[in-house]
Amino acid sequence: MELPLLLRQAVDQALEGVAIADLTRAAASLSERYRGETRDGRLHLADDLSAKAYLATRLPATYAAIRAAMTELAERHPDFTPESLLDVGAGPGTVLWAASNCWPGLKTARLVEASGAIRKCGETLAEASPVAAIDWQSGDVTKGVTGVNRPDLVSLAYVLSELAPEARDRLVGQLWALTGDVLLLVEPGTPKGWERILAARERLIALDAHILAPCPHRSPCPIKSPDWCHFSRRVARSRLHRLAKQADVPWEDEKFIYLAASRKAGLPAEARILAPPRASKGRIDLKLCTADGSLQERTVSKRDGALFKTARRRDWGEFL
Repeated sequence: MELPLLLRQAVDQALEGVAIADLTRAAASLSERYRGETRDGRLHLADDLSAKAYLATRLPATYAAIRAAMTELAERHPDFTPESLLDVGAGPGTVLWAASNCWPGLKTARLVEASGAIRKCGETLAEASPVAAIDWQSGDVTKGVTGVNRPDLVSLAYVLSELAPEARDRLVGQLWALTGDVLLLVEPGTPKGWERILAARERLIALDAHILAPCPHRSPCPIKSPDWCHFSRRVARSRLHRLAKQADVPWEDEKFIYLAASRKAGLPAEARILAPPRASKGRIDLKLCTADGSLQERTVSKRDGALFKTARRRDWGEFL
């Protein structure tokens, strides 16, 4: 997956004149903070250089994960055509770009971000966005989020890892209260990211939310540690991306986990594929989370007819 053309061009323009050596150092420091889930009272994107390092090295991957989550959400909720968006912890506007790409009818967006540096980058990028009305606001999510109108889509992407557990639970409840239809949460596809999504899922089910994706049920998660639920999206690296990360391979795999909850029931589904399908001659082995709340290993063969043909077209993270 690649960034949309208009966004890619805007990012290239924003990074013009920045020394590769400076980007590389800032990207390494940023990666260390994200991987360590550092919470020391400082913003990860505290200055202009760290913000631009994020554009070069993290934006393509987070965009790919968010856009993939939206694809699955749209499949389970085909009547969902959001016109308004509230994105909390918006960074450079990643959700804005992914949402407008998934739902071209998006008209208004309110983006809340604490870091002045990345907010400034996002405002510059958003000048190329097709969304007509974009309102950028400074805001600390730990102090709560308020609003009058309930947007069709509310999102929180790659933010829960930066909050203390009690703040996460409180924020999820606040965002659900502000949600007109769908609340979308996205986190890194690590065991800790999965645990944060599980906690949010439990909270939202208690608030009578319909879970659209990735879960095909409302039962307790059948996956047990040390296993965990996550998905992956392959991301194309630009030349600048490779240089800033000192990488030779022209792609990377972004692991992520997400949760889409709605005030409306979505289309029913039999199962979600939880790992890359293992195909051999005449058969496909699948790891599935099923509608009855169980975890299953299922083999589909040519004798299964239409199901086999469907399974051949499905990949990790998709519904069967």
